[in-house]
Amino acid sequence: MTELYVLQNARGMTVEILSYGGIIRSISVPDRAGQMANVVLGFKTPDEYRGAHPYFGSITGRYANRIAGGKFTLDGVEYTLPTNDGPNSLHGGMKGFDKREWSVDRATPTELALSYLSPDGEEGYPGNLDVWVIYTLNDDNALQIDYMATTDSPTILNLTNHSYFNLKGEGSGTITDHILMLNADRYTPINENLIPTGELAPVAGTPFDFRQPRVIGGRLRTGHPQLVHGLGYDHNFVLSRPSPDDTSLILAARVYEPATGRVMDVHTTEPGIQFYSGNMLDSTLVGSSGRIYRQGDGLALETQHFPDSPNQPSFPSTVLRPGTTFRSTTVYTFSTDAS
Repeated sequence: MTELYVLQNARGMTVEILSYGGIIRSISVPDRAGQMANVVLGFKTPDEYRGAHPYFGSITGRYANRIAGGKFTLDGVEYTLPTNDGPNSLHGGMKGFDKREWSVDRATPTELALSYLSPDGEEGYPGNLDVWVIYTLNDDNALQIDYMATTDSPTILNLTNHSYFNLKGEGSGTITDHILMLNADRYTPINENLIPTGELAPVAGTPFDFRQPRVIGGRLRTGHPQLVHGLGYDHNFVLSRPSPDDTSLILAARVYEPATGRVMDVHTTEPGIQFYSGNMLDSTLVGSSGRIYRQGDGLALETQHFPDSPNQPSFPSTVLRPGTTFRSTTVYTFSTDAS
């Protein structure tokens, strides 16, 4: 049975999380005047998440993002995955981690620890995979997500959270007037099927240059071929790290909403971040406030390894082997310009 857990800190920030899909149902934070609002998209009732939706707030895996053709080869063996995104396998397949009931290992007022055993062959992936995800809320208005996993056979793994944010408040309209900074000198261009070409292209001189804060909608309709492929922004950005092997917790993104003064910083140990501008929100879903979600009403910042890495030898590896532990951390910190 799906349970709803509420984390709350001493400053009144609250985070609601479902055991189904590990879904973040709401994050309530203050604006510059101290008024609280939920800043993530989602539904009013837990049961609605069992229907079709674009991964609102969920843990995505085994492999977050896309794998071309639903195929990859590991140690000379080819594996076939369900294709649920045109010719691609997306976010773990037909029934990924977003559609699983997670076990609750620990629940306190500020922490929720979840676990799931993904059996060998589930959605075509090899190896029995034990996964743990821990949500921790502190008094600095920071929500930390720690991911860990082990396997008994070589497999591939890419985990993230797929929350959609609107810092004006859920159901308040477009995010195109939000101001975004991405700590990335390069990005991975995509083909017409939204699969990376393998190139690590410089952002300089393109609509993908968010190294300095820019209004999201400022260059959204420029007709750049990459924006045509993605119907907007739906691209992986290569985070600017001191070295390719660096896995320290660094600032990946900052989002600012001028009307409310809300700010969200995203720190991660991952090498990439997928910026998605909510292009496929199509007015068919009604959110928790009773308002319809339209294109661009939320943005996702998915910390991750790169899409299609198992088929791209030059990308950082997503192979997990027995005897090693996958570890990843992402922190979402909320503040205001008044602070």
